[in-house]
Amino acid sequence: MDKPRRRRSRLRRTALTSTLTREPQPVGLLADRLNGILAGRGIDPGAVAAEPPAEPVTALELADARIPARYRRALADHPQIITWADHIAHAGRPGPSGPGIAEGPSLLIAGPTGTGKTHQAYGAVRALLTRGVRLRWEAVTTADLYARLRPRAGHDAERDLQTLARSPLLLLDDLGAAKTSEWTEELTYRLINHRYEHMLPTLITTNLPTAELRTTLGDRVASRLAEMTDRVILKGPDRRRHRSP
Repeated sequence: MDKPRRRRSRLRRTALTSTLTREPQPVGLLADRLNGILAGRGIDPGAVAAEPPAEPVTALELADARIPARYRRALADHPQIITWADHIAHAGRPGPSGPGIAEGPSLLIAGPTGTGKTHQAYGAVRALLTRGVRLRWEAVTTADLYARLRPRAGHDAERDLQTLARSPLLLLDDLGAAKTSEWTEELTYRLINHRYEHMLPTLITTNLPTAELRTTLGDRVASRLAEMTDRVILKGPDRRRHRSP
């Protein structure tokens, strides 16, 4: 190996040895230097970047997440339904975050297919929330109710029934639309009777005229509905078939 190459090799080994044996610089000195740079740029080194406060999720937003997409902006504009929502809100039990659902009247919203019964019912739920009512609620169509409570292995149908029966507010949609039997009649009676006895507000929609309710649902259910509900009758053409251009 010639002298120039040997000299370069010695220089590299010397540099490497110097790097490995250099005294570590105290962290405090590095921090002081960094803080000096930040201060020189007008940045407070002690300041911690604060995360923006999380926006609270409103009860209405939580409810909208559960409401079917078609009814998430539903507004109740029928005078009787607005009056009912006002009554329930004013009668609610006081609490730190608003009144809670208390005992109160139920609503039976009846009318031909497509007159907006379900829209008004979900609008009533949303109306309570906009009035500041603390609301735990359930919603189910009658057909889904029977399917949900049909006995099957590994499913506690009785527990499901009690959850619906005891809910502070229940929306029971399309009552009388599903095929009936002795089993469905008894199930409907148990659900309605519990809510009748405990005066729990219930929103019920049905296509059935008053005269047919007793025939389809049975005397026991029809009698309790007559006493526990204020009746709202919606009229007009089927909105699903007669949309505005």
